[in-house]
Formats: sequence, structure tokens, C-alpha cells
Amino acid sequence: MGLRTGPPLCGECARQRPPLDSTLAAVPYAYPWSMLISGYKFGEQHGWAGFFAALLLESPGVLQAFEALDAQDWVLPVPLSVQRLQTRGFNQAWALASALARQSGTLAQADAQLLLRVRHTRPQSQLKREARLSNVKGAFQVDPLRVAELRGRRVLLVDDVMTSGASLYTAAQALRDAGAAHITAVVLARTQ
Repeated sequence: MGLRTGPPLCGECARQRPPLDSTLAAVPYAYPWSMLISGYKFGEQHGWAGFFAALLLESPGVLQAFEALDAQDWVLPVPLSVQRLQTRGFNQAWALASALARQSGTLAQADAQLLLRVRHTRPQSQLKREARLSNVKGAFQVDPLRVAELRGRRVLLVDDVMTSGASLYTAAQALRDAGAAHITAVVLARTQ
């Protein structure tokens, strides 16, 4: 099931343009996908990344988004804080982003060091919708020495799940502020 969000914009988004140009998702975040994704993310089942990447590439719009990239464009995972990375042992978004870049057959580069998580935050899953945006405010930054690499470029911002969109919006805003021209979120699952 391909889920695509983008234009038309709601009244609020028409007044203040969101930092994401579009969002592409493969499946709804519901059973059985929610169980598989939890096992991948928290159960150290890294091997699911390739399967999930293939599932995403079969979803409407995802392969086309990759085909629109050139060698100077980027596939970037939503980064984890150092503390969360140490606890979890891997970044599920990075594993998914690198598998997507490999399987897509495009020249776009996957990079886990261009967009940085500069502040550790509480897990979003522990927060109500209203608190999520303030939780991640200021948590992401583009590597200051590499800002020029983003100017005028297209970015596919990859994460495993989109719930409220707070993490993706905040990360996308950091990319937009650094000069990214077009940002598409690519997520495995999205809440309805």
C-alpha cells in the first residue's frame, strides 16, 4: 500500500510552507508492520533493512524520487543522538537509507554524517503529540563544514516511522536552512 502526502496543502501549510516537499510511505504503521518494525528497530534485527528497502522501492513514487536524484544529491537518514546510538547499537534509519541507495541503482549518495543530531532528546514515543515538536527543537544541524554540499540539492530524508512528523519536520528544516532545494521524506511506515 503506497501512502503519499503532499499537495494540496491545508490552510496552515499554505500560510507557512512545511519544510518537506512531500512524504512517501510504504505501509501504514499498524499490525503486522508495527510488530516487524519494532523487532527491526529495538530487537537488533538489522537484516530487515534490505527487505524494507525493497518494499519501499516498490511503493508508488519512491523509485521515481530516487530516479530524480543525481550524483550531487543526497539520501540522508534521520540521525540518532550518540547516547541513543550506543543504547540501540545501530541507527535503523541509516541502515534503511544505505540499503535504499544501494538497491535504487542511482548515483545519489547515502551519508550518515552530513545531518547531525546535536542534542539528545527523550524518545518521541514517550510523548504526546503536542510535546513532540518542542522535544526535538534544535536537535538537528547540518555539519557546518559541509553546508555548501547541500545548496541547491535534492534530499531524500529517510526514517523508519512517521507518527506526528516532528522529527522529520525539524530535521528537514535544518536541511532547508542549509540551502537544500527539495526535500522528500521517505518512511517505511506512517500512522494514519
